[in-house]
Order: sequence, then C-alpha cells, then structure tokens
Amino acid sequence: MRLLFGLLFVLGGLMAGAQPSTDIIDYINNYKKLAMDEMQRTGIPASITLAQGIHETYAGKSELVLKSNNHFGIKCKDYWTGKKVYHDDDARGECFRKYDDPSLSYRDHSDFLKAGERYAFLFKLDPEDYKSWAMGLKKAGYATNPKYGPIIIKLIEDYNLQQYTLIAMGKIAPEEEVLAVNPSPATNIPADISAYVKLNEPLQEIAPPPAVNYPSGEFSINNTKVIYAKQGTSMLSIAQEYDIPLSRLLEYNDMDDEEVLVKNQLIYLQRKRRTGSSEVHIVASGETLHDISQAEAIRLENLLEYNKLHKSVQPAVGEKLYLQAMSREKL
Repeated sequence: MRLLFGLLFVLGGLMAGAQPSTDIIDYINNYKKLAMDEMQRTGIPASITLAQGIHETYAGKSELVLKSNNHFGIKCKDYWTGKKVYHDDDARGECFRKYDDPSLSYRDHSDFLKAGERYAFLFKLDPEDYKSWAMGLKKAGYATNPKYGPIIIKLIEDYNLQQYTLIAMGKIAPEEEVLAVNPSPATNIPADISAYVKLNEPLQEIAPPPAVNYPSGEFSINNTKVIYAKQGTSMLSIAQEYDIPLSRLLEYNDMDDEEVLVKNQLIYLQRKRRTGSSEVHIVASGETLHDISQAEAIRLENLLEYNKLHKSVQPAVGEKLYLQAMSREKL
C-alpha cells in the first residue's frame, strides 16, 4: 500500500510540471534526513526546507549547486567569510556561498533564517502550517518571485513532504513514511490502483501552436531582427548574406553547431532580448524550450532562469512559462 500511495504522489508530480519526477524523488531521498535534522535543531519545518531545496536547485541539477553545494541560492553578502563561487544570476558574476558538503548548506540555510530579524515571525507559526510558512517566506523577502509561496506549497503537496515535518516532530514513526518511488510502467501498475486513479480518463489535449505566416526577408519580433528560414537552408549562407560571423549567428539562436536547418524556423540576426514582450507563454503540443525562446525572441538562458528549469527538460503541455524577470534575490 505504501508503494501504491508513493506512485500516486509521483503521478501527481508528473502532471504538475516539467521537472522530471525521478530527479525530485532522488533529491527527496538524498536530503530528507538533513531537512529533518535541521528541523529538530532549529524548528524550521522539514517540508519547507526540502521544497526550497528542490525548487532552488532544479532538484539537485542546477549549475550553481553542482559547483558549490549551495542548495538555497544564498548569496555571499558583505559579512560572509567562507568560500565563494561566482555565478550569473540577477546579474553576471554574482558571489554565492560555497560549501564543502551539502550538510553545511542546509545548516547555513537554517542559521540564515534563524538569525534574520525579518524571519523572526515565522518561528511563531505552527510548524505544521506549511502554507503560512511558505507565504511568510515570500512576505519576508526571501524571494521576490510573486509565485514563490505557491510554488513551495505545490511541491509539498505534490510530493507529500509534510510527512517529514511530522516525522521530525515525532507525530508519525519513521517506518510510516510513504516511500517515494519511480513510476512503474503501465503494465506493472497494480490492478486495484483504479480505485484511486482514473486511468482511462482522457488527458486534456492542447493543440499545436497555430501556424504563423511570417513575412519574407528581414522583420522584427520583440524588437529583435529576424528572418524566417526554410528547412535545408545553410546557416553559413545566412551568416554570409547578412555579414554576421557564423559563430555569432549560432550564439544568437542558442545553437551549438547546426549547419543545415532541419525544419522551417526563425533565425535571429542579433542577440535576443532578456525578457519577452508578453508576461507568459502557454506551452503548446510539441513545443520545446528552444522553440519557445525562438518564438518569443527571448534568450534561452533567461527563459530557463525565470522558470527554474534545466535546458534538458521538456516542458509540459499547457504549462505556463514566465517570459519576464521573477527575481529570486536573497535579501
């Protein structure tokens, strides 16, 4: 039965967003003990700590966490005397704290909240009230993303992180944990799971993006010069026609070494913008992150940053992606 409920939580997470559920499950299993230990030491709910870690590190896959063990995106500040690493965030080359071990990052995160006057009111809240904690972090200025609180709440609910708060408080026994497991192939799903999940219920279908009749020659999207090139067109020929170095043209379009276009697509003749002209983009069927960055004339790195995504992630159909800055600067 535990495995059954674990499967349900994973299925819910898969439907909730684009982050691969296996990455999130691995993160939970690797760091749940640290989160519970820190709760017992400082009183910060384990569910909150885990959800923040998942969100801030792209479930342990972000460039920052891989080179610094910094699981909570905490910047150096003037008083930081420990190791440092420099990483592009709200600005280029910002200073972030670096730790020799993830446990030190978890401990520093707890101390950071415990010592901050702006966070003092959080410790007066019921530790089981994860919603108030999540919204309180946003109110206190932990992040300026207006969706930060709801994001943390959804992670807690989708992945049953509340149980780790209850285990740390001694309200449920460790052996009662609902284990997070990878989703099983459909053929291996227990027959009685239909009592909990409507397997035959059709998923909502979202049509591919409508065809756009782009003009011939040079035009503009989001104040950025662009052309619509046909499948089979050589990138070198475009570079030569518009007198742009090939390496620069590839960089403008977030391409590595593509020589010939494999499909009709937009090709930008100058660097795309850091923000889109619209606030959000709804993912249509078949769209990749690269497709979206091209359609909206936004740099792929910024699209990833605003939505806490890794470039290898396939966004979920119907997902709302932000095209404008949702700063997460730690105050």
